[in-house]
Amino acid sequence: MMERIGILVTKHGVPPENILGLTFTRNAAEEMRQRLIPVLGDLASRVTLSTIHSWCFYILKSEGKVFDILSGKDQISFIRMLLKHNRSKEISVGMVLREISLAKNNLISVDEFRTLYEGDKTMLKIADIYETYEQEKSKRYLLDFDDLLIETCRVMNENEQIRDKYTRRYTHLLVDEFQDTNPVQIEILKTLINNENDESSFWVCGDDWQSIYGFTGASVGNILNFDRVFTEARTFILNLNYRSTPQILQACQNLIHHNKRKIEKTLKTDNPDGDQVIVLESSTEEGEALNLVREINELVSFRDYQYKDIAVLYRANFQSRVVEEIFSQRKIPYHIENGLNFYNRNEVKGLIDYLRLMSGPDSDQGDEALMSIINVPNRYVSRKFIQELQEFSSKRGVHLYEGLKSMGIDIPYLRKYIKDFIAFLDPLIDYAGNMSPAEVIGIIRSSLDYDRHITDEDIPSPDDVKIQNINQLQLAASKYASIQAFLDYVDTFQDETVNDKEGVSLMTIHKAKGLEFPVVFIIGLVEGITPTKKGDLEEERRIVFVGISRAMHLLYLSYSLSYMNQPCRKSIFLDEILGIKDD
Repeated sequence: MMERIGILVTKHGVPPENILGLTFTRNAAEEMRQRLIPVLGDLASRVTLSTIHSWCFYILKSEGKVFDILSGKDQISFIRMLLKHNRSKEISVGMVLREISLAKNNLISVDEFRTLYEGDKTMLKIADIYETYEQEKSKRYLLDFDDLLIETCRVMNENEQIRDKYTRRYTHLLVDEFQDTNPVQIEILKTLINNENDESSFWVCGDDWQSIYGFTGASVGNILNFDRVFTEARTFILNLNYRSTPQILQACQNLIHHNKRKIEKTLKTDNPDGDQVIVLESSTEEGEALNLVREINELVSFRDYQYKDIAVLYRANFQSRVVEEIFSQRKIPYHIENGLNFYNRNEVKGLIDYLRLMSGPDSDQGDEALMSIINVPNRYVSRKFIQELQEFSSKRGVHLYEGLKSMGIDIPYLRKYIKDFIAFLDPLIDYAGNMSPAEVIGIIRSSLDYDRHITDEDIPSPDDVKIQNINQLQLAASKYASIQAFLDYVDTFQDETVNDKEGVSLMTIHKAKGLEFPVVFIIGLVEGITPTKKGDLEEERRIVFVGISRAMHLLYLSYSLSYMNQPCRKSIFLDEILGIKDD
């Protein structure tokens, strides 16, 4: 894409200001800017390179639209307010946000949403909230991120003067990662194409085999149907791979062969032959992680690989827990790429902080834990109150929990919440020495409705990644007889070994997209995880394709015969990758 921009400017005399390059993440946009500097020098800064959301924000502001962005915690609070107003507390905020976002990205209006879900009581309630949400945002001059796309699409379609202005300005439009576009983004791109100007161009780059963001509204159909929508388009298949060995490419080809909806390609490489794909079988997750340790030690000790050359990839975050534990025990340096290690994830850390407070209420660690969990679940405790508690306890010379028990509280609702909090904790603190950590975690989850709190779901799904994380925590805790012994073990994950940038990279396959490693291990290749129970099978297959195609020299595929103490079957994708299974 950067090479094409360079050719447009240097060989065809296109002014840099007439070029618009779009991608889908800020990191990708910044990387494009850096790559364009060696190609164009000072002219690079005159090319518009942006995420599509940032560009839409710029267009709306440039055309005089007055608005603020509604996002993050503010958006969640906004939806909560509407749920309360509509008396629909049984529907989760997360579900409402997901459904509204998917509707907008597919250009589905409130009325169309109602028609689509006629007879479904829950979805019709969401339709009512969708309608109110749009009305209330409009009153307050607010737009969410999806609205940036919707409003830009509307402006460009309804105002011919504005549309002409930008089609004249941006005569050359380039889009990276086109397989990640959704329907509303395609409609925006269509408005920018100037069919009357023979000197204009529309260029996209994408790989349908790597379309893995269906859960965000992306549609693989956009790239599959490109030549039907843009009938004069010319397609160039870039099938020469510079990364992987022929054996790894054959594994990729074997797997994706089983997808029906795809653009046919034959992957090729001039790279020399390498090792065959290696399959590791184990009886348990712990055994799976020990297999990794054995292989990694051999690679580092006898085959001249470094730890940083190696990546362990998995479908879901919860799968890292056992690997982290075994790596820590066996002194394999590692880091979680663009994420938190298992014991620092919010839903896990909340439970651990409850254990810390119960184990040592009269300690500095107990003070830190209390401040962390006093609003978990939400007890409407303000920063001002916490500051007053700290001052009160300091004057009395006591730790925070003791101060909380003796401090007078004037606000009635807060007094009740704190009273209930203490009534829950006191018996557990008294008996902490006689209870196992797994038992206490179970009590916290059931007594405080903790699962619902972390997922914001009325009936939390067992497949939710946060639920899977705390299930893993409880499983880990079951190996320890005392709370303190478990906490001592958890504290070992704060040392240098577990955050070593020169160590093995641990990450989800989605995080690994765009990266490459000399050695890749794909773990947890079992039914129910990879593929997931509810995922679209073809997208699940593309996700695994992305994972195995990260490997340059060595590819390991790993599965265990049990997961979380439950028997399981190896993934159907394993035989497909190895070429054992035919259509």
